[in-house]
Amino acid sequence: MKTLLLPTKTYRLNGRLWLETEDGRFLGIGRVELLEHIAALGSISKAAQAMGMSYKRAWDLVSSLNAQAATPLVTTQTGGTRGGGAVVTDAGHEAIASFQALQARFQAFMAAETNQIQA
Repeated sequence: MKTLLLPTKTYRLNGRLWLETEDGRFLGIGRVELLEHIAALGSISKAAQAMGMSYKRAWDLVSSLNAQAATPLVTTQTGGTRGGGAVVTDAGHEAIASFQALQARFQAFMAAETNQIQA
């Protein structure tokens, strides 16, 4: 590949990582960010607002996550005297940590391959 590259340019690999099933995307950077916001804010609505997405989009993503996981990643509670809310479950926190570790390995792979291209 080195013969294809201009010596005056700096090249790097770039890509995104996500985990998917036959039903579509399961977990990626955006969905992990949504889970993190839900965990911090205790609300799907507030998480959506913080990310600049519609509540419907956030709700659809949470539904997709829960449908494709062995156990729910987010649980919800409807309003009442204390109001509604959402909680990221232990499985949800495990999903966040596992994906972040996978993302770190992916970035290390991309950096190593970039070094190979430029060597």
